Amino acid sequence: MLRRLIICLSICLLSTTAALASADLPGKGITITPARATWNTSFFHAELLKRGLEALGYTVKKPKDLPNALAYKSLAMGDIDYWPSGWFPNHNSYMGGDFFDHAKPYGFVVQAGGLQGYLVSKKEADKLNITSLDDFKRPEVIELFDKNNDGKADLTACPPGWSCERDIDRHLKVYDLKKYIKPSKAAYEAGMASVLGSYQAGEPVFFYTWTPNWTVFKLKPGKDVVWINVPKIIPSKDEKGLEETMVIPYLQGAATNPLKMGFAPSDIRIVANIKFAEANPAAKRFFEIFSLPLEDINAQNNLLYQGEKTDKDIQRHAEEWIKTNQETWNKWLSEARKAAQ
Repeated sequence: MLRRLIICLSICLLSTTAALASADLPGKGITITPARATWNTSFFHAELLKRGLEALGYTVKKPKDLPNALAYKSLAMGDIDYWPSGWFPNHNSYMGGDFFDHAKPYGFVVQAGGLQGYLVSKKEADKLNITSLDDFKRPEVIELFDKNNDGKADLTACPPGWSCERDIDRHLKVYDLKKYIKPSKAAYEAGMASVLGSYQAGEPVFFYTWTPNWTVFKLKPGKDVVWINVPKIIPSKDEKGLEETMVIPYLQGAATNPLKMGFAPSDIRIVANIKFAEANPAAKRFFEIFSLPLEDINAQNNLLYQGEKTDKDIQRHAEEWIKTNQETWNKWLSEARKAAQ
């Protein structure tokens, strides 16, 4: 009898232990295929998401770096399970057809934190009273920003395939600026490194950027550079109905108050395949509650610029953020585990 009692107790103990382990690791035995954006300023929150899913027991493959159009197509086809770099409404045009039958955004990494616009070195803006893209139709402004003497002002813009490349080209067309401004479409990181070097050498600079991004950490609006207006608000198809949000009051470092940014502020969201999300409630819930302060992303992005941009560096940045925010991190994991019960 004693032997049977011991065996029964052992079985109960093992069952309880297994049940607890299963509850802590709802993703055990499941492999996830993620993707990342092609811009490295998004790699930080992608790494944090990966670590959260691993803490829930999932095996997460090394993410593929995909351009926007291919990422959304891959999500709809089920070739990848999630992509953490959706910008809305900026990326709405990638989700046509029956996309929402197959994939959709979850949660908010940063809500209304993705600003986009054009900046000019403050010294030149003050000297020539540059407050708008329209000022680049003036010969004296073109001459100042024409680096290769082709008769056009040089704008550091976005690489081919990025949604901002499309948007900048649209702006130059609708504002009749193609004759006056030439966008540089080289790799963005290299282009902005050149901008910073030019600024430090005392030369005028003119560039597009977005937040969160290291650029506005190194070239501070109001001190080094100023945000300038678009001539008037002409929304894209994706921005219809958002015209009021494209005019920003009290923006630090703006040439005017309010400022016509020309872009609707974007929500940064995780986009996931619906079948994957519904089959994995712990992962789905983690996507829904994961968020980051904009200042934390900006600070990490500045580390990228300082040279800490290898995969190991980004992994260390994620580890340090988790340690600093352990209580929040544990709450996220706890809530995700409950969703799987």
